[in-house]
Amino acid sequence: MGIQQLIKFHVGDEAFGIEITQIYQILKPQEIFKVPNTPPFIEGLLNLRGTVLTVFNLRKRFNMPDRENDENTRIITVNVNDYLLGFIVDSVTEIVRVPDEEIESTPPSLVNFDRRFLSGVAKVEDKLILLLNLKEILTPDEEKQVKNIVEQNKAEIIK
Repeated sequence: MGIQQLIKFHVGDEAFGIEITQIYQILKPQEIFKVPNTPPFIEGLLNLRGTVLTVFNLRKRFNMPDRENDENTRIITVNVNDYLLGFIVDSVTEIVRVPDEEIESTPPSLVNFDRRFLSGVAKVEDKLILLLNLKEILTPDEEKQVKNIVEQNKAEIIK
């Protein structure tokens, strides 16, 4: 029996988790280079010490109402398929330790959310944490588009 450590964060009224080993860094919001003709959920590109990463707004990705960044807003950077992505979230609240037996597959009753973005749910006390499936957050076409956006704009961002 193992225990998973999750970074717990919020987007709208939902609590999400990502396995701590998948997290590269958690940042405060900073200047994001806007790129024209990108999907609405892509905020733009960010220069992180010479590495360009694509920043996503998870509220837009999950079709939630937009809101202004505030002092709790964070950018969670993760490594997906050997490149860095950033996710804008409303807040990062804690690290939770969840025994493997408290993690289940995504229940069919979860109908108000696109289940392809989830790898399961963790039960912590009497609450559920939706586990983000980083491998499914982008379709293969979106993944190609992200790589192209970075390649086309890298030189201008790293100057």
